[in-house]
Amino acid sequence: MSTLDEIRQNRIEKIKKLKDLGSNPYPIEIKRSHEIKNILDNFNLIKEEVVLVGRIKTIRSHGALTFIDFEDGTGKIQGLIAKDKIGENIYQFFLEMFDIGDFIQARGTLFETKRGEKTIQISDCKIIGKSLRPLPEKWHGIKDVEERFRKRYLDLMFSPEVKNNFIIRSNFIKELRNFLNEEGFLEVETPILQTLYGGARAKPFKTHLNAMDIDVFLRISPELYLKRLLVGGFEKVYEIGKCFRNEGVDKMHNPDFTMIEFYWAYADYKELMKLTEKMLRNIVKNVLGTTEIEYDGQKISFSGEWERIEFFALLEKYTGIKYEELNEDALLSKAKKLGVDVPEGADKANIADEIYKKYCRPNIIQPTFVIHHPKGFQPLAKELDENKLASFALVISGAEVVNAFSELNDPIEQENRLKNQEKLFTGGFEEAQRSDEDFVEALEHGMPPAAGFGMGIDRIVSIITDSNSLREVILFPLMKDKD
Repeated sequence: MSTLDEIRQNRIEKIKKLKDLGSNPYPIEIKRSHEIKNILDNFNLIKEEVVLVGRIKTIRSHGALTFIDFEDGTGKIQGLIAKDKIGENIYQFFLEMFDIGDFIQARGTLFETKRGEKTIQISDCKIIGKSLRPLPEKWHGIKDVEERFRKRYLDLMFSPEVKNNFIIRSNFIKELRNFLNEEGFLEVETPILQTLYGGARAKPFKTHLNAMDIDVFLRISPELYLKRLLVGGFEKVYEIGKCFRNEGVDKMHNPDFTMIEFYWAYADYKELMKLTEKMLRNIVKNVLGTTEIEYDGQKISFSGEWERIEFFALLEKYTGIKYEELNEDALLSKAKKLGVDVPEGADKANIADEIYKKYCRPNIIQPTFVIHHPKGFQPLAKELDENKLASFALVISGAEVVNAFSELNDPIEQENRLKNQEKLFTGGFEEAQRSDEDFVEALEHGMPPAAGFGMGIDRIVSIITDSNSLREVILFPLMKDKD
């Protein structure tokens, strides 16, 4: 078997021969009369000569006949090159110069073989993109998972189900935009580089802007800027874009991810739950043609009214902990007995959240709203009473897909909470929110009551495509260098 270097060098020699013969293997002008899918859908109606383009996937020679399969972005078709139709010299030229992986432009007429296979009888064929490396099925295959992510172009080429997952992702985002636009929301863009990060509990990525000689952060959330727009007079705004959190990589986490956040003035978290049900049910139905899916071996339904369960009720059900009866030290002691890792400097609400994530959330399979998180958990959310927030999280198959709440619009209370968060941060809790004086100043000009919504698009898409990790639905996830 030839080595990769030998194969590559042989194909480079072919390029030189093609150029010497006056044939450019990378021409500027390309002709195509039909997409392959259009040909296949209307095969018996097309009587004229057609010109098709695509990549050669197989070559099968049988004496004076050579069959090829080639495909464009819409489908695959068989081609037949017959020596008695195109002449011995051209036939031999094809056998010597064309390789699997090459892009071609093929002219010919359509017919069906005796076995009923739709075929183009090729009368003229030329290379429009010469490949130098063999495709993996003929070389080494793509069996290593990390290699699939590193060379996603090959993964897409040979795995139709992978390609379809990204079509589903694109359609999901399109339907999401359509839904929000029809509901009167305005799509906006806010800064990715920020001098102070905020809007979520996360560690940021830090970099330096040379032009201004200042340190800046990649945003962890667009929340605080979107709420500034509510202050400015917009009532319904949303943004779909990348966020960045300097955290671990696992089944449901990736350092850079795609987020949708929207803010709805004069609404509350209860109205937002109803809108969330309607939105996701409609999107899943429009994208998949059904509201019933399977994920991780379990049937999941987006139909009907989704269950609402209080955070404290879940905590007591699965751990026996009665949150209101314990102080911070007692709850921390409980967490340690349960084997829960608690971040340094975490307060009572965040200790409870760590216990919930390990013992409660994995038990929730069907779309469920976990409501009324503990006071202090979300410093940007309104309080329902002395212990609870006006909040909800949508959980599906043990994963938090949506985080939402009635937004705090009291500037004095917001300033106090952010100062407390700053104390947690200086005390060692790296995920605490920072005190943003400019945001508080904006609130002092007045922000209307509002409900806010955040959803990880990678996470929901991984669920509806039954993918085992976020990296399966991110085209080019960050990977370490192989060395």
